[in-house]
Amino acid sequence: MPSAPDTAAGRPPARLERTVLLTGVDLAQFLGHRDQLIADLERQHPDVEFHARDHVLTLSGPAGEVRAAEQVVSEVLEVARRSGAVSRHDVREATRMVARGDGPTASQVLSEPILSVRGHAIRPQTRGQRQYVDAIDEHTVTFGIGPAGTGKTYLAMAKAVQALQRREVAKIILTRPAVEAGERLGYLPGTLEDKIDPYLRPLFDAVGSMMEQEVVPKLLAAGTIEVAPLAYMRGRTLNEAFVILDEAQNTTPEQMKMFLTRLGYGSKMVVTGDVTQVDLPIAASGLRVVSRILRGVDDIHFSELTSDDIVRHSLVGRIVDAYSAYEEERNVARRPADRGTAAEESGA
Repeated sequence: MPSAPDTAAGRPPARLERTVLLTGVDLAQFLGHRDQLIADLERQHPDVEFHARDHVLTLSGPAGEVRAAEQVVSEVLEVARRSGAVSRHDVREATRMVARGDGPTASQVLSEPILSVRGHAIRPQTRGQRQYVDAIDEHTVTFGIGPAGTGKTYLAMAKAVQALQRREVAKIILTRPAVEAGERLGYLPGTLEDKIDPYLRPLFDAVGSMMEQEVVPKLLAAGTIEVAPLAYMRGRTLNEAFVILDEAQNTTPEQMKMFLTRLGYGSKMVVTGDVTQVDLPIAASGLRVVSRILRGVDDIHFSELTSDDIVRHSLVGRIVDAYSAYEEERNVARRPADRGTAAEESGA
């Protein structure tokens, strides 16, 4: 009869059982609907069994994996104590950070909220997002570059609202180029405001989610919050403002230069975009060009977010990685043809 799998020493792997006291948190909120937290832990640690009863969480399984899972649970528990709630992204990121074993702990990276709105804490949920938020604090101009779902615009908005609440700036200015994503919608009816509203609606929605609903219209009417197309920035000097340029991959190099030179005294700028989603029909992307021109310039920082920082459905990260691999294959396939064309043009 075949025996159970043995280790290299000829013995079954040692098993361990540990308990963690779930104190200092609202237990129902911490575990989530139908113990969602347990399901998330099991997904990250498939060889460990988790059982919650009252305020005690029991972990059992191979000794090494139980110790790692126990550390993850402790980190996630500390995040909940400091910020009030945890998500599956916190479990995933804590597992990654424990596995790496370098740098700050998950509770240090994930638990410090930027804002608290209607009982909900807005905070980074990955190490890359924490580095991005810290860069905004430390630099006058920050570029947040990465795929969809990495929180580039949302976290920049949160920092803008935080700066306004702390009276570090006098106003927030949100802008983006009025470029359609792939399909042409034609001429839109209504006033100028009606025509540009579809382009700026995502920025309105983000502001509305971070402030009390009755406050936002008053701040918009007073000009304390301004949402405008990029074309409206020409000729202005933006003093004492927190300025966010969204969808910057759809700026031309000339527009990007125009925007950056609007910077005035006491202001911060955050530029966000995804260089893989350029909707410009012909012109080069200003975001691609500026990343080659301004890297290394003092007080300007480029934060590169990746699929590891995506906090939407986990499938989004896999989709982004698959498209990146596809584009890389296409680029490799083009290179021999490009070299041949260049040689022909040069007369070689």
